[in-house]
Amino acid sequence: MALRDIFKFRDLPEGETSKPFLEHLEDLRWTIVKMAITLAVAMIVCFAFRSTLVRILQAPLRDVGSQIGTLKALGITDSIVISFHLAFYAGIVLSFPLLLYFLAEFVLPALTALEKRFVLPAILVSFALFLLGVTVCYFWLLPKTILFFFRDTESLGWAPTWTVQQYYSFVTRFTIGFGLAFELPVVVLALVRFGLITYGFMARTRPYALVLIFVLATIITPTPAFIGGLLIFRSIGRAGLFARTASNRFPGIRICH
Repeated sequence: MALRDIFKFRDLPEGETSKPFLEHLEDLRWTIVKMAITLAVAMIVCFAFRSTLVRILQAPLRDVGSQIGTLKALGITDSIVISFHLAFYAGIVLSFPLLLYFLAEFVLPALTALEKRFVLPAILVSFALFLLGVTVCYFWLLPKTILFFFRDTESLGWAPTWTVQQYYSFVTRFTIGFGLAFELPVVVLALVRFGLITYGFMARTRPYALVLIFVLATIITPTPAFIGGLLIFRSIGRAGLFARTASNRFPGIRICH
């Protein structure tokens, strides 16, 4: 595949002219500015409710029980620094639909009329998948993972003493990461659309992808994380199936073979 196929995956329709490079940079700059402002506003809102965020994120500790005790704050500025971190991650979740919208707005002029019809549904599906991943992780996988590490620490004869920074760093990154993992169907479909991969390639490499996902999932969270890896793997397979279906039902959307 030639490099030009990545950046130019269709010919311009008649009557349309491409923008100069500097105009594209200007559009990109304003897109980044709007996304940054949106995220900043969402962070301010979330920071105002930081006490509620703390209670929500500490809820998985109930499965461990009172044995873990109270989380320890070792730094003088931990209350503010960690609150900003929590507000940042919560702000991503809160502003995720608008961030996707601004990103789609930037690429909208390059899309055909048929593809533009799928922008709003794609944004809604992406946000729904993201929330689904966060919800599954928070209510099911996260409590089991925390309980596993707690019992594993005790099995070695150590007393689990977790700090506030370590706990919130693990919980936020783990939860947001799992939510982003559920975005794989949309991401894979976009990669197929741009011709970077094909559903034939995904079918050929499926056994290797399965083993790699299981190994990585076991290394990151050696509990029921292999099931999470299976969910991620199935999402890739379903994305390839959706790409094949889209190419058959909508000839205007080119799916590279």
